[in-house]
Amino acid sequence: MTDTPWEPPLAGSEVEHLVGALERLRTTFRWKADDLDAAGLQTRIGASSLTLGALLKHLAANEDYLFNVKLRGEPIGGPWENNGWNDDNDWELNSAADDKPEELYALWDGAVERSRASLAAAIADGGLDQLAHISWPDGSHPSLRRLVCDLIEEYGRHTGHADLLREAVDGRVGEDPPAGWRPVGAHAA
Repeated sequence: MTDTPWEPPLAGSEVEHLVGALERLRTTFRWKADDLDAAGLQTRIGASSLTLGALLKHLAANEDYLFNVKLRGEPIGGPWENNGWNDDNDWELNSAADDKPEELYALWDGAVERSRASLAAAIADGGLDQLAHISWPDGSHPSLRRLVCDLIEEYGRHTGHADLLREAVDGRVGEDPPAGWRPVGAHAA
């Protein structure tokens, strides 16, 4: 085990590279959102309504939605059914302002923990080529590989937002957490 476990392999299998890229983005995002109070999590830049708190909740919802609904065809489950989720695509972004920091960190940490277990089980059970439950309008089904790539894209987009938001909060900048970093919060990953 290294002091940078989020670093993808230099030369690995396709699975190792895809999971490694996802883990690096998850870790970098969590580091950018880490250890803030309510004011820090609600900081906005310019006209944008995005906050780090909203992004924590949004990405947590994406994790559970991808592996429960899209991959397996099951209800979103987890904490979403009991906390006001109402099929509004912006609900998690808008409602995060009402959540305490420890709730937002626990929500994201828990969703990522569930997703890691779901992804590992799916890879062991059918690999990246297996087809997901969800279908496109033409009836075709994406592979697990496509779903993982979509989640990497989602994290890439929002980790860029998190870079700007965190710098506005307290000046934190950088591409990766420092060696040995561990998240602060309710359910440190």
